[in-house]
Amino acid sequence: MTQYDPMRPTGRPLPQASALPYTRSRQLPPYRGLVAVDAKDFTGHPAIEHGVISRAVPELLERSFERADLAHVWADRRFPASTGDGYIFGFDPTWMPFLIHPWLHTLQDELAKFNVYSAGAVHTRLRVSLHIGPLPDTGDEFDGNGTPRNDTHRLLDSRPVKAVLAASSESITHVAAILSDRCYQDAVASGYTGRHPDHFIEVPATVEGKKFDQRAWLYVPTPSGNLYDRRILGDRVVDEHENVRGRAEPTEGEPDTGRVKSRVARTRITQQADRGIINTGTVHGGQSVTNSGRDSVGGDWVGGDRFEGDYVGGDRLDIAGDYVGGNRAGTVTGNQGDTVRGNKREKRR
Repeated sequence: MTQYDPMRPTGRPLPQASALPYTRSRQLPPYRGLVAVDAKDFTGHPAIEHGVISRAVPELLERSFERADLAHVWADRRFPASTGDGYIFGFDPTWMPFLIHPWLHTLQDELAKFNVYSAGAVHTRLRVSLHIGPLPDTGDEFDGNGTPRNDTHRLLDSRPVKAVLAASSESITHVAAILSDRCYQDAVASGYTGRHPDHFIEVPATVEGKKFDQRAWLYVPTPSGNLYDRRILGDRVVDEHENVRGRAEPTEGEPDTGRVKSRVARTRITQQADRGIINTGTVHGGQSVTNSGRDSVGGDWVGGDRFEGDYVGGDRLDIAGDYVGGNRAGTVTGNQGDTVRGNKREKRR
């Protein structure tokens, strides 16, 4: 049996087969900000235009960084790489608030001008993802690889940012950005970014065919169309926004970041008014119930109907001899019922 030789014939050692995770503690790699961009409908352009777009993307990025007074971020970018229809690189994360604003807005302006001057020949719109995480950065050609980089690409391909760009006007909205939750919490919720948290929309970031589901935040520098769309935000997020009727007070020790927080517990229940009417809105005029049955009171029984809905809070109320039960979310005016004297079975005149 031939003994294993760790040296190649050239004298160079073989690369390590594994980093041997979970075997010993090591220092974390340095934290890096990550920005990735991707051109919308790149494959939808004729093949002859692919090279033009691939060259235009980094040129647009460089010009936008210069205009935003962030030329040094572009000059000092780490492990840059073209993806054909996009671009990705790492940078010092202390500059992340400035990439969120004003850079994204500046990029929007640069693309708007580019698309006008290109006369529609190479109309380019960009998705942008921003993330923060530890990545190897030693100057090696394989630097920048790791979970944060993978997640940056997943965010870029996620359903919400693709849908928001598709649902907006191609003549107005040229950039749609998605921030990882870590990026949002560190740079936006903390107050370091020159944009209020209400400019950002929380979304569940998922990628079709991939095991990826993370909390993320949409930001569109120049919005158009209907951003508040269930197809974009998802039913869960829309329901939470629809139930917010004010801002929740921050808990003790929690900074007031201005974020809208929904603390409404939604419970699906069945309400029943056996002897009256359920009112959930404003009622003007008279109401009556014509149901018959048996009861121990007066020999007659008036039965109501079943109503299904969301419970907000209500009280029992006896008005004019009739029973009103369930939800009184609105204002009730007018005659709630009739006072009946004599035989209830007798036809009223």
